[in-house]
Amino acid sequence: MKIGFDIMGGDYAPSEAIKGVQLYFQQETDTSVHLLLIGDAESASPYLSLLEPYKERYTLVNAPEVIGMHEHPTKALKEKPNSSIAMGFGMLMSQKSDAFISAGNTGAMMVGAMYTVKTIDGIIRPTIASPIPRSDGKFNLLLDVGINADCKPEHLVQFAEMGSLYVQNVFGVDNPKVGLLNLGEEEGKGNLLAQATYPLLKEHKDINFYGNIEGRDIFHNKADVIVCEGFVGNVVLKSAESIYNIFHEERNVRDSLLDNYNFEIYGGTPILGVNAPVVIGHGISHALAFKNMIDVTRKIVSSNLVGAFKSHFAQPVA
Repeated sequence: MKIGFDIMGGDYAPSEAIKGVQLYFQQETDTSVHLLLIGDAESASPYLSLLEPYKERYTLVNAPEVIGMHEHPTKALKEKPNSSIAMGFGMLMSQKSDAFISAGNTGAMMVGAMYTVKTIDGIIRPTIASPIPRSDGKFNLLLDVGINADCKPEHLVQFAEMGSLYVQNVFGVDNPKVGLLNLGEEEGKGNLLAQATYPLLKEHKDINFYGNIEGRDIFHNKADVIVCEGFVGNVVLKSAESIYNIFHEERNVRDSLLDNYNFEIYGGTPILGVNAPVVIGHGISHALAFKNMIDVTRKIVSSNLVGAFKSHFAQPVA
């Protein structure tokens, strides 16, 4: 398995990215994963000594250009073909790698995914999903969390399908329950989008629909998959991050459950619905986040999640 890894992505690149690779190699003894470290060789050089014991497990791919966090995505990809993100997608498209991960410019990652590996046939819109910690120490999956602020009912139905396949294949949950995030539990509650989506989820033969769930249910074991439009999902995600920052960083509270609210433990957010595994990391990622980005990407590739999507969405619509 070859995973393309943009070591120039993020606010602390390339040092934290390479430290994350070191951490991954130290903790993961499976040598079947070979990392293609894509980035500026000169910038990476001072940190490569950290990887000396693992030199057979990675290859450095020189990419002398970098797409900045605030550059226009389409323009940057066009004008910087030798950037780490552009080269990463090029290697993915030419099947020189099995997946690509980056904590760099999110817009460039989305544009790259849409216009190189492209959307899987049958999927209307790709989505991004995030694990959400719950009270029993496990995780629910929330989607969309930011790229689809405005949605139609058919979008949310496909998010439910993709989320179910992800939780089943990557989390190992059989027949996962799907909840529609709403302002009340009763059928008929909510805005026009929620009201129109509810019967579609209820009648779908491939979705184990629990019903509506409220905001207070997000962090509990009522639904394994929670669907909503990206505007709401992003607010929920950022609120969860804020909970961790307030209690852990500002008030010095230490608790094993609270630790699950640290975004670095799950590393990155997968783009679901494109023809190859692509994972986006937080711009403020440190070594632990990068290590876990690699790990979740390995799980996605190993589970053949993309193959499961292609098979599912090739079937007639329910």
